[in-house]
Amino acid sequence: MANSKQAKRRVKQAQRDRDNNRWQLTRARSAVKKAFTAAEEKNLDEARELAKQATSYLDKLANKGIIHKNKAARHKRQLSAAVKAA
Repeated sequence: MANSKQAKRRVKQAQRDRDNNRWQLTRARSAVKKAFTAAEEKNLDEARELAKQATSYLDKLANKGIIHKNKAARHKRQLSAAVKAA
């Protein structure tokens, strides 16, 4: 357990940051999943809008370092391909 006052503050900060990162990651995953679902159902307008939103979330996560930039690029590429195929 943290002994110094500074170490206790850092534990709180780390927990807050971890919670915030987890929330953002969950939001992005949900957006990607919704976009894939819309593409599978051949709902083109909705799929394009959801893909645009998911792409934005993935870019933000990559810029903040929450996920690797190549992972974001891979998801965006797969999502784009799914929307085009629909």
